Amino acid sequence: MSTAVRRRVVAPVWQVTRPARPGRVPGVVLAGFRDRGPAPVDHRLDPHPVLTLALACGEAVLGIDKSTGRQHRGSLVTGLGFGAGGAARVRAANVEWVQVRLSPAIARAVLGVDPAELESSVVALDDLWGERRAARLREQLAQAASWEERFALVEAFLARLSAAGPAIEPELAWAWDRIVAGHGQVRVEGLADELGWSRKRLWSRFHAQLGLPPKRAAKLVRYDWAATRLAGGQAAARVAADCGYADQSHLHRDVVAFTGVTPATLSGQSLVATADMAWVDHVPRL
Repeated sequence: MSTAVRRRVVAPVWQVTRPARPGRVPGVVLAGFRDRGPAPVDHRLDPHPVLTLALACGEAVLGIDKSTGRQHRGSLVTGLGFGAGGAARVRAANVEWVQVRLSPAIARAVLGVDPAELESSVVALDDLWGERRAARLREQLAQAASWEERFALVEAFLARLSAAGPAIEPELAWAWDRIVAGHGQVRVEGLADELGWSRKRLWSRFHAQLGLPPKRAAKLVRYDWAATRLAGGQAAARVAADCGYADQSHLHRDVVAFTGVTPATLSGQSLVATADMAWVDHVPRL
């Protein structure tokens, strides 16, 4: 019998399943989502300091719509910072999918492209992995008898890609880990000094291999940490102080810039609460 953790929230009704054991692939965390609500899913997507893979597990199709009117359907990946400004929505009905939060430090190996090519964008996984390979994974996930079997399939698949693909420079993996460990409250200039690199060298290589300039990455990590705490019910003034914002107005501006809504609105939204339950590690580390 599966020991996966299941929790529910309402409006819409999500069943969220986490793996019963710690993940075996560094830089990867997984969760299973099943929508059984009375109405189709229609939610704003907020940015995160990870690349997000949505792997379909059945006939129902997950869709992402952008404010430009462009629509994306099927198994997808969104780049770092995708959804900034509240410009994208996820739409689906009676859908099941495995969602993967992928550290940008291994995204190059897993996806076969530099994360910078996916910055703030959404791409079909068929285009990155090839139609045959992506279709085979979809078939296996649809035929799997349990979430635990699905998680095992995805982990094995990603482990093979990670082992065979190109790695980023270890200095950049270190810099990213420092930013994540510090919840974005780090001086990028200090990272360059510790590495013995010029700031220009760190900026160009970090952006090319991890997907965002280092200061933007730190800002995104800090926002994500603040949003998680807001979703947990903490007061905005406390969050602003603990997360290194100059004041509550500074936090307000950052949240609006990243999501298009205020901190109060963000903290009360069901999708944020669902994500908070799904991800023990909001930003996977190596």
